[in-house]
Amino acid sequence: MSDTLLMTRTAHADIAALARAVREGRVSARAHIEALLERIEQENPSLNAFTRLTGARAMEQAARIDAEVTAGRDPGPLAGVPFGVKQNYDVAGEITLAGSIVNRTLAPATRDALLAVRAQAAGAVLVGVQNMDEFAYGFTTENAHYGDTHNPLNLDHSAGGSSGGSAASVAASLCDFALGTDTNGSIRVPASFCGIFGLKPTFGRLPRTGTFPFVHDLDHLGLFARSVEDLALVYDTLQGHDAGDHACSARARAPCLPMIHAPFKARAAVLGGWFDELADDQGREAVARVAAELGARGRIELPGAERARAAAFVLTSASGGNLHREALRTCAEDFDPATRDRLLAGLLLPADAVLQAQRVRQLFHAEIMGAFAHHDLLIAPATPCSAPRLGQPTIRVNGQDVPTRPNIGLLTQPISFVGLPVVAVPIRNGAMPIGVQIIAPPWREDLALAAAARLERAGAARSH
Repeated sequence: MSDTLLMTRTAHADIAALARAVREGRVSARAHIEALLERIEQENPSLNAFTRLTGARAMEQAARIDAEVTAGRDPGPLAGVPFGVKQNYDVAGEITLAGSIVNRTLAPATRDALLAVRAQAAGAVLVGVQNMDEFAYGFTTENAHYGDTHNPLNLDHSAGGSSGGSAASVAASLCDFALGTDTNGSIRVPASFCGIFGLKPTFGRLPRTGTFPFVHDLDHLGLFARSVEDLALVYDTLQGHDAGDHACSARARAPCLPMIHAPFKARAAVLGGWFDELADDQGREAVARVAAELGARGRIELPGAERARAAAFVLTSASGGNLHREALRTCAEDFDPATRDRLLAGLLLPADAVLQAQRVRQLFHAEIMGAFAHHDLLIAPATPCSAPRLGQPTIRVNGQDVPTRPNIGLLTQPISFVGLPVVAVPIRNGAMPIGVQIIAPPWREDLALAAAARLERAGAARSH
């Protein structure tokens, strides 16, 4: 059996090629995973992307895949492909810590989160659990309990958050895809900072069964990969209804992989106003490049974007505070003070503020759906700037210095607030990459992925 692919595989080799080589017996899944685990052990100390490895079970899974191949059975479209999960995903036998020590007294999970189960059923191999902001309440993965995650493109810079460990591990080729969550931007922000592709599907498209919640009305599950084809292939294996998540849609699966190879035809427009004013020059240039490649016509404004962002903050803090009410009463000292104070503030919000936030949500949803009556896709920066330095207290936004950690999500929050599907595409036009959001109408992940594929083929978007 030849391990040539194992030895020559680069950061940009695709998932399908690896899985095909494993299925055809040209690469041993066990040898590949063993080598990868050794590399993670060597490189993770400088990144702090993984908080723990699942090495023993990964080797067992890989051995079973090789046995399936030897027996003439197909182990699946993701055969031997290594992946990781954010620390708020259940992993059988492990406590779901969700970036905090508050959860350390919980019982270990009895089974993996459903999306991890689906990935493994397709042959993927779980290699570890990845760092995040405490309880997903942050945009930089500067974690008071488990340490900061460093950006693999520049270790002095943030990997973004709250799914920072997941994005950094994919960007560093320590796994081929990673599963994360996005409430206010927690997939799109780290994808932007780490220079990789990220997908936040429509709210309710992927079941959240087996994950620790943050905001029930806003939580999405999604993923990271180094190419659009990888993203689409994995996403297609994850789709499907599950009654365990009350918000999960019963809509039929909608495969996206065929769409990314079809001729691209879509009417795109650039989001101006809020999304233009709060971006820096690098972000504007990235949007202009994407718009030119996609043949975007026109620029539209969403006057409700600023109110939507404010309302998203209200719902986030109120829902988060309510979720952690008992822990805040009994063990407040175990929280990162920055997280604790925001959750306590959420508990103090009056009911009418939450009600008004929900009304704003309805109004903004109607406003943005009106835009989709004339356009198939909307284009906007993913972040106000490229990755700041770790510990950097402020960023410059529209001529003002504003606190870094709460304001990195200025451009993502209005979009997830109304549950739209988005692909974050990496654009290299500076020392560090920056992401652009390709925003589609509900349930049209295929359109956003097709646009991302067009950009990737043209060389406009590529992982680092």
